[in-house]
Amino acid sequence: MEDKNKYAGLVDESYPDVFNIKAMPTQPPEKKPGQLPEHMIRKFFEEGYILIENFFDVEKELNPVREDINQLVDELAQKLYTAGKLKKLYKEYGLFERLTKIEAEFPGSNILLHKTGKLPPSFRRLWTNERLLNLMEQLIGPEVAISPVWNLRTKTPKNTATVVPWHQDNGYFDLDSYNTLIPTAWIPLLDTNEFNGGMEMCKNAHLKGKVAKHQCCWGDSWYVMMEEEEMVKTLGVDMKKDTEVCPVAYGGMLLFNNLTPHRSLPNVSNQVRWSLDLRWQSPDHPYGLFGLKDGMLVRSAKNPDIKADWNKFESVDRTTVQQKSVEGVVKVADDHEFDTTIQGPWMKKWELTHHNVHTQAHEKAEKGKS
Repeated sequence: MEDKNKYAGLVDESYPDVFNIKAMPTQPPEKKPGQLPEHMIRKFFEEGYILIENFFDVEKELNPVREDINQLVDELAQKLYTAGKLKKLYKEYGLFERLTKIEAEFPGSNILLHKTGKLPPSFRRLWTNERLLNLMEQLIGPEVAISPVWNLRTKTPKNTATVVPWHQDNGYFDLDSYNTLIPTAWIPLLDTNEFNGGMEMCKNAHLKGKVAKHQCCWGDSWYVMMEEEEMVKTLGVDMKKDTEVCPVAYGGMLLFNNLTPHRSLPNVSNQVRWSLDLRWQSPDHPYGLFGLKDGMLVRSAKNPDIKADWNKFESVDRTTVQQKSVEGVVKVADDHEFDTTIQGPWMKKWELTHHNVHTQAHEKAEKGKS
């Protein structure tokens, strides 16, 4: 029998009513802009995810995100070039090719960009988009906060470090998140499919309200992973019937909860697959990041004039506090500016079954405690 006390991430408790149809708030009699038909909201709670097509105005809401990512790539190229790590800036390449060229000359460039934590103006506007917040009211009620956990995904072609294995988002969050609904919007910045790093989802796996056993870290990455056998045994998944590759066209998004298993597939195309994952939750629950950083209230029926304090939100750098939280458990590089490894407190939740540059020194630190 599994020793539930061996790894902090394994618990006996389950919270099905936090995630299933019983958690669905009373729906508004009159729809606000961006709000979905009730049958789609029901599907979110019943199956664990929904695909929403043509949700965004790509010209006004997503193209500015592309422009800001272009700027982030340029800033990275300039920094690497100035430090003598690039021979050229590759300015002749566009958004979907340039990072691949930079990555070829300085491996790990995509990770550096993934770690930046910068929220350009277009990212902020998208995260607090009125229509998105109206939709969040349908899922979590009238008080809406953004989560401290968000990501710009830099999925360069044929790069194993960007292939994300099966997992539940709660595999990364602290135990308080096991009892908290945290909807995620996965927003691609180009048309995605099974060949360019699209998403594969698993329906109905949230209905038991359980977090399955994960392991760390997958391949040469910092990702936690969940074996398919574990999904079947603990979550009751039928891998043939319940899994689905979900192509998402530019302008659409996938919306799923923090117990829904998902993975991103290899990118075997010639373009970078850019995407954002943004999260929201009730401000009345802990924010799931091990107390390292809080979320931010962005919509409130109690205080309709609430203003987002982005300076306060960004004053805590998530990458920095995550690394500090595992000092002495995993090796943290001294060269922070060009460190292409990622560490975080999720590494202390699960068995380290795959050792790599992201998990070095764990065994040594653990032996030192005995």
